[in-house]
Amino acid sequence: MFKQFVLISMIAVGFAGCSDDSVNVENLKAIGGAKYGGTFRFMSSEKIETILPLQATTLYIQRITSQIFDPILRLDASGTKVIPSVAESFTVSPDGKSYTLNIRKGIYFHPDECLDGEGRELTAEDVKFTLDMSCSGLKLNEISFMLNDRVVGASEFNKATKTQFKAGGVSGIKVLDRYKVQISLVEAFAGFDKLLTYSGFGIFPKEAYDFYKEDIKNHPVGTGPFMLEEFSNKGLKLKRNPNYWAKDQFGNQLPFLAAIELSYTKNKRSELIAFRERKIDLVLEIPTEEVDNILGSLQEAQEGKTVKHKVDSKQSFSVTFLGMSQQNPVLKDVLVRKAINHAIDREGLVNHTLQGEGYPVSNGFIPNTEFFPASRVKGPDFNVNKANALLAKAGYANGNGFPQLVIYVSGNKDAANHLLAKGISKQLKENLGIVTTVELVNFEKRNEYVKSGKASLWVSGWIADYPDGESFLSIFYGKYANLNSEFMNPFKYRNAKFDDLYVRLNKELDSKKRTDIMVECDQQIVDDAVVTPLVNDDFITMINSRIRNFKTNSLENLDFSSIFIKEPKGSN
Repeated sequence: MFKQFVLISMIAVGFAGCSDDSVNVENLKAIGGAKYGGTFRFMSSEKIETILPLQATTLYIQRITSQIFDPILRLDASGTKVIPSVAESFTVSPDGKSYTLNIRKGIYFHPDECLDGEGRELTAEDVKFTLDMSCSGLKLNEISFMLNDRVVGASEFNKATKTQFKAGGVSGIKVLDRYKVQISLVEAFAGFDKLLTYSGFGIFPKEAYDFYKEDIKNHPVGTGPFMLEEFSNKGLKLKRNPNYWAKDQFGNQLPFLAAIELSYTKNKRSELIAFRERKIDLVLEIPTEEVDNILGSLQEAQEGKTVKHKVDSKQSFSVTFLGMSQQNPVLKDVLVRKAINHAIDREGLVNHTLQGEGYPVSNGFIPNTEFFPASRVKGPDFNVNKANALLAKAGYANGNGFPQLVIYVSGNKDAANHLLAKGISKQLKENLGIVTTVELVNFEKRNEYVKSGKASLWVSGWIADYPDGESFLSIFYGKYANLNSEFMNPFKYRNAKFDDLYVRLNKELDSKKRTDIMVECDQQIVDDAVVTPLVNDDFITMINSRIRNFKTNSLENLDFSSIFIKEPKGSN
C-alpha cells in the first residue's frame, strides 16, 4: 500500500461539544491491571474521505477502518505470525490450491439502519460477499488486484461487474455451510494466508451495500471493536462496541477504551506542542530536530514540567523511492533511468538533507527483514562518472537537450518528503546537468497525477500490505501496467523476464526456492532501474505514559482494541 510520508499521528485534542459515554464503560471492572473507559484522541495531516475497507489503500485510512472492521485473519503483535480472527482456523489442500476457512461463531455486526437498527450474526455468506466485492469491477472497489489473478473466476467476475454487482459472485469462492467458506486458487500461493490478513478484506454485510450503495463509504457497518458515531469534515469519532467478541488473556472483554476521536492537523510542530501541553497521547513520524526544543530541557523534566512519555522504535517494512513513469519517452530509456540511479547520493540525502533520519538504500527495493535477505541484491552505487557516461550514451551529454521535468511530492512544506524531493532535484542538477522543479501538492492530487500519467517523476513510499516480500514485487507486474492505477505499476514497466519470475514466485511453495526467486525479481528491478530506491526508515512512536499496552510492528499497523488508559504514579 502507499505509505504516505506524512502519516497519521495520535494526539489528545478534543472535539468541542462531543458527548462522552465513558461513564458506563468506566463502571466495568477489569482484572490483570487493565482499566475500562477514557477517550483516545489523535490527528491526521490528511483528511479521511472514506471509511470503506475496499478503498483503504493508505495507512492513515487503514488505521481507522481496521478499528471498525475485522479481517478474515490477522497478524500477531510482532506483525509476522498469522493468527485467527473472523476465521478461527483454516485448512489447506495438499496441492496448496484450496483454502477452507472455518468462521468463528458469535460475531455480530454493529447495529445499523440497514439491519433494522439491530446487529446480526456474521456468517460464511458475509465472508463470501466481502471477497466477491473485493474482486468486483465496481468503481468503489480499489483492491481487485489483490485477488483477481489468484482466485478461480475472479477475473471473469471483475469484468462482468463494471456497472453492477451480480448474484452468485466469484465461482472459486463457495459457501460450504453457515460457518465454512472454501477459496479455490488458480495456482498454489504460499503467502495466501498472509494475504488474508489484509485489512482491505474487512467483513461487511450485503445489506449495507444494498441500503447505502455508493454512500457506503460514509456508513461503515463492521464487527470490529469500535463503531462509527460521528463523521464530518472536521474529523470523526468512534465509540466502543459493547458486543465485541474478543477477550484478552485475562478474560476481559475488549476493547477497554470508551471512545476514539480523530481530528486534523496542519503541521507536526503543533502536534508536538500539544504533546508538551499534555493534550498529546501519541505522535508518529517524529522530527527529532524539533523534539528537544518543544519537549523542554532536562531541568524542566526534573521539575515535572514535561510530559511523561516513552519512545519506541521498530524497523519499518517500507521504502521511500523516486518513481519514474515510462509513459514519458525520455524515461522509457533504461540508460536514462540508470543514469539517475547512479547520480543520487543516498547517504548524502540521509546525512545532510534529512539530518540523519532514515537509512540509505544500498540494495534493492525490498527492505531487509527476517524473511528477506536484502544483502543478496546488488543495488546501484553512487557513481557520477558512470551516470554521466550513461546519460551521454542516451543522447543527453551534460544534460543538453534533456526536458525540464517536475518532481511531484505530497505533504507539508519542508517535511521529510519535500526535503527529499528538493535534495534529489539539487543532485540531478549538480551531477547530471538535468533541471527539475519540485511541486508540492496534496496527497490526492499527487495520486491523480501519477494515475493519469501527468507525473513523470514523483516521490512516494510503499509499505507491505502483509509480511511477505511479494507485496513489494506485485506493484511491478506487467499485467498491472494497463490498470491506470496510482499504486499498481504506475511506472508502466513491462519485462517478460520479471513477469515470468513473479509468476513462478507465486506458484513456488518451497520457502528457500521462493526466497531465491524473490531475490532474482528484486535484482531485475534494480537492473532495469524501474524506480530509484532512496531511504528505509524506522517506525518511531512517542507515547504518553498513561497509554498502556500499546504495541507497534514493522508494518506500522495500529491496534487500539487492547490499549487502555491508566495514569502513571506521581503524574500531575
